[in-house]
Amino acid sequence: MKLYKIANHLDHMPSFWKHVNEVLREAEIIIEVLDARMIDETRNKEVEDKVRLYGKRLLYVLTKCDLVQKEQIEPVKKTLVPSVFVSSKDHLGTTILKKKILEMSRGKSVTVGVVGYPNVGKSSLINALAGRRAAKTSPESSYTKGIQKIRVDSKILLLDSPGVFPSMEKDRNKHGKTGAVDHSKIKDPETAALNLINDEKNLIKKYYDLKSNDIEQILEELAIKFRKLEKGGKPNIEVAARFLLKEWQRGKIRIF
Repeated sequence: MKLYKIANHLDHMPSFWKHVNEVLREAEIIIEVLDARMIDETRNKEVEDKVRLYGKRLLYVLTKCDLVQKEQIEPVKKTLVPSVFVSSKDHLGTTILKKKILEMSRGKSVTVGVVGYPNVGKSSLINALAGRRAAKTSPESSYTKGIQKIRVDSKILLLDSPGVFPSMEKDRNKHGKTGAVDHSKIKDPETAALNLINDEKNLIKKYYDLKSNDIEQILEELAIKFRKLEKGGKPNIEVAARFLLKEWQRGKIRIF
């Protein structure tokens, strides 16, 4: 799609996408924030295509790296170029990220747009870079509603944007896993939780010390272990499902 066609389509897009497109036009470098636990699932190819069409430079930043082993994501450096690994929680990698931004801008003052899926950690990354609570954060997805401008230092200005997923993407189970839809708002939490267990069975079993192998039995065992029960002691599957999704979305489950 040509640039003028993209511009003509903006008025017909949801308001969040309008903000994202504004960031893509205004910034010189675009950071796409990815969840290190779910790199492919949190890549937004629609955003990446627009970055290229606008002729902007793209920098991949893998956040939540404290939740995975380094050797699991190290090969990504060969496929996502350039990329930087960070942990906003532990303030790891932020100095390297600043250096990479200035390297890409050749030491000149630069405006950097920050984009990514809802709840992927954009605002936390910005706060880590700025060294202060400059961007509002919340565990609830889509908390950022508009564009926020944050000055990191004399040379780096960040533009925070609302989280968005591709406009044609309708995979609710994926949105539950990535946190694009908050655990409290998922319409079918049981299915989303069962899909998560199916994808991450060994990890979830090890983390919670569960014995079952069947994904439905794992969810029931989890309900019993954490006393997510109905009257009479029967496992409350919906409550257990939301509990598991909440734990996953908020980074409680480490992949090691």
